[in-house]
Amino acid sequence: MMKTACQEQLLPGDTLQEKWAFAQEAGFDAVELRSKGDFHFRDRLPELKRARADGVVMPTVCVEMLHFFAAFDEGLRQDALAQLKSQLSVAAEIGALGVQTPASYGMFSRRLPPFEPPRTEEQDREVLLNGLGELGEHARKEGVVLYLEPLNRYEDHMVNRLEQAAELIGTVGLESVRIGIDSYHMNIEEADPSAAVLACAPFIGHAQVSDSNRLQPGAGHLDWPAWLGALHAIGFDGYLAAECRLSGDPVEAVRSIPGFLRRSGA
Repeated sequence: MMKTACQEQLLPGDTLQEKWAFAQEAGFDAVELRSKGDFHFRDRLPELKRARADGVVMPTVCVEMLHFFAAFDEGLRQDALAQLKSQLSVAAEIGALGVQTPASYGMFSRRLPPFEPPRTEEQDREVLLNGLGELGEHARKEGVVLYLEPLNRYEDHMVNRLEQAAELIGTVGLESVRIGIDSYHMNIEEADPSAAVLACAPFIGHAQVSDSNRLQPGAGHLDWPAWLGALHAIGFDGYLAAECRLSGDPVEAVRSIPGFLRRSGA
């Protein structure tokens, strides 16, 4: 049986301890943290250490910043690298497994005007490899993992499919860099999401879940038995972390997720 987690902002409660109490009652196995920029996550370290001492299980971190390590602007790139290194270090200090980030978010899309980005594909690749190498080396030293998340074509123009992420990670050659898959983005970008999981099995390290419409699992049309079956087939033993919007009563929507995933084959 796969383990389930829920991102902290979806859980009711004012503290991580309160959120964890609800998460356990609902059937989750862990809480996935969100890490903002401006060293906000580092500033949360006392809070996170108290939560860990109180038994809150926090295995993974999802990055939430205004810019990421493959930004067009050099200053923004360097800031994102510094922020991510800090977040990886904090993750290590609280005993987490790793941090999930896209290469960019909302920066450019080839599907929307002006259609042609200011960098060539070769320049994009150089920036991606340099960033992944630098972050991966820092993650290796800290004993954690950087999970690269492919996004759909409307949110990122560089890394949209698992095979693209796998090729980059294979070139970087560090075990401390893996793919963080997301069922919502895969539903848009992969011709066969289950086949993509099987093809990229050696590189998959983390999984985030939401349905085809970005709502909670069960509120869309994604083929969950097939997708979860592929993860079973590759021996995936990580967490399924809910990153989604909610329909209906938000508390009941969150409460429904673990049961739905387990009935679907998690």
